[in-house]
Amino acid sequence: MEPHKSKPTLLQHFKASAFWIVGIVLLMWGVALVNVLLGHQLIVWGIRPRTASGLLGILLSPFLHDGIGHLLVNTIPFVVLGWLVILHGTGMFLEVSVFVILLSGAGTWLFGRSAYHVGASGLIFGYFGFLVARSYYERSLGSILVAFVTILLYGGMLWGVLPLIAHISWEGHLFGLLAGVLAARLLALDSD
Repeated sequence: MEPHKSKPTLLQHFKASAFWIVGIVLLMWGVALVNVLLGHQLIVWGIRPRTASGLLGILLSPFLHDGIGHLLVNTIPFVVLGWLVILHGTGMFLEVSVFVILLSGAGTWLFGRSAYHVGASGLIFGYFGFLVARSYYERSLGSILVAFVTILLYGGMLWGVLPLIAHISWEGHLFGLLAGVLAARLLALDSD
């Protein structure tokens, strides 16, 4: 007989969630400070579309930012939307995060403009897409409420998928959003 596994308490879930969210934010800020000290030389480790060196940027770009202002703009939505995703469980948070990072990065690498694409905004757009699409696939009151809050707080960021501002990676935003929606769909199929 298999030993009984106890369900994690609310406090244990909160601690695990905080570990991942705060840990990733601290990593982003640590990298940003090193980048500032190095005169922004780390940007070359971002996604440079259709180059061999840009492939590594798929993994590294969410942790690289083009200055402290860029990171400030990404920190709060990362914490809020990341927290809403992690409410579904740490495992799902990690799955969605890795999936979005890889797919949005690959899309940007394949189709992006010739520039260095850096920042966590592709991941943030992925969380947004995941949370909204999950409500469509799951159709539970909880997921619909989370989608409503997500749209209420961050619905205006959808303008970021359009090529309106030259120095902003709308490609990363677009592919992040699409990756999040696809993650919700695939996880919905998994649970069927």
